[in-house]
Amino acid sequence: MRKLKNSELDRLSIEGFKEAKKTPIIIVLDNIRSLNNIGSIFRTSDAFLIEKIYLCGITATPPHKDIHKTALGSTDTVDWEYTENTIDLVKKLKADNIQICAIEQTENATMLNDFEIESNTKYALVFGNEVKGIDQNVVSTSDMIIEIPQFGTKHSLNISVSCGVVVWDIFSKLKND
Repeated sequence: MRKLKNSELDRLSIEGFKEAKKTPIIIVLDNIRSLNNIGSIFRTSDAFLIEKIYLCGITATPPHKDIHKTALGSTDTVDWEYTENTIDLVKKLKADNIQICAIEQTENATMLNDFEIESNTKYALVFGNEVKGIDQNVVSTSDMIIEIPQFGTKHSLNISVSCGVVVWDIFSKLKND
């Protein structure tokens, strides 16, 4: 087997990305402190044609060299918006009939592998601060809590890894729907 060259990957141009039909997923970042995590989430969002990213609270916004270092230009393709207050955004999205899914560890959470998508539904996936997680008010306002099953000794995954795992799982389920 031969590794493919970038020129052989048949990727979209920026204009092509902007015009492409998007996956009905919105990412909400609740007070993310690591600029590298933010950049990685932009790149994952580009890979799976995510509709939009909301950057909330202390979450930094492009342009920033540390976001750019991991985003590799995806801040130019993925639509994004900054909003100060995550709970106000979540309430607005709910009013627009978007299903709010907090990615968190809570009692009675639905394990990601058990999560079933609903046809013709747009999802907002909320990811929280690297230390404190998602604000409890946001968790309480969410329609559903999704937890990534973990079997080792650690209690969490890096947020950019969590985002990649969840987005891939839901993207796959949407494509098979």
